Amino acid sequence: MQRLKKCSMPAIALYLFCVFLLPGHANGEKIEWEAVYRTIYLNFPSVPLISTGQLHFWLTEQQEDRPLLLDARSPEEYAVSHLQGAHLAPTVEEALRLIDKFGANRPIVTYCSVGYRSAALTKKLLEKGYYRVYNLEGSIFKWANEGRELYQGDKRVSFVHPYDEVWGQLLDRQYWYKRQ
Repeated sequence: MQRLKKCSMPAIALYLFCVFLLPGHANGEKIEWEAVYRTIYLNFPSVPLISTGQLHFWLTEQQEDRPLLLDARSPEEYAVSHLQGAHLAPTVEEALRLIDKFGANRPIVTYCSVGYRSAALTKKLLEKGYYRVYNLEGSIFKWANEGRELYQGDKRVSFVHPYDEVWGQLLDRQYWYKRQ
């Protein structure tokens, strides 16, 4: 029997939604972004979003008030690639430590693979009283699909950890990380 990967309850809920409730998925059809966006919105309606285009503009054109980027994925996913300058924060405790380190007054942008785990993290930060917190809509998969810059440490790369076969459907295959 194949051993299951340890997952958080929100990730399991989103997975089950897509597997059993998305039209056609049980028949092997592709997961659609619109259904993922709808699920995230229904589960986290108060979480503010920032688009990939808005974040790109913020990071490249605005020199002041740069956001703290928090990557809510696993250490394994983060090690493959991340947004330039992002910090690994898979838990609210780690996020709070980083916020204390880099300044509580900075705006914060969270992301993960598709936006669900980062929406959960954003919600927790909002509940802790941080008000300039945004979830990256479509997260790193959408960022990569648009051909935007990805990094592995300081080195520019062109691949992302696909999470798994199901969620990887939302990432263009050209960006899938392939173990050497």
